Amino acid sequence: MIQVLLLCGSVRKGSSNEAMLRLVQEVAEEPFSTVFYEGLGDLPHFNPDLDADPLPEPVAGLRRAIAEADAVLVCTPEYAGTLPGSFKNLLDWTVGGTEICDKPTGWINAANPGRGEGAVETLRMVLQYTGAAIVEDACVRIAIADPDARERISAALTALRNAGADTAGV
Repeated sequence: MIQVLLLCGSVRKGSSNEAMLRLVQEVAEEPFSTVFYEGLGDLPHFNPDLDADPLPEPVAGLRRAIAEADAVLVCTPEYAGTLPGSFKNLLDWTVGGTEICDKPTGWINAANPGRGEGAVETLRMVLQYTGAAIVEDACVRIAIADPDARERISAALTALRNAGADTAGV
């Protein structure tokens, strides 16, 4: 099985980003399994002084979830032209670890056309900084109402799988 960690950039229950990732869970079938990360709201504010052993448990849990995953898929809203602060905080906690380095990573932009570009630009920049292996074919704009959403999600998951095989030398 290929485990895909789903990171939602919204803390709002029932957000369109959460709904998109729940749709990913519905679409994912063998060889995929998905894990929906639920701890965004529990992470402490990033503080380099705390980025040492022992890590705060919510941070250790995040890093464990990333380490256990074969790939990462993000769906985040845009807030004030960039990533929401809580999600940027999550990403800041990944910088000090090595778990996301070379990890096949993609995202779904679920925003309406013409929106969400600032979040995507920032997400790309931060993920590059962390060393994540951005899989271009797994970085897509998909509206939940898109009649081809399931097929497009499946294609993004396949791109993550193929990238993982490439990085594993398979």
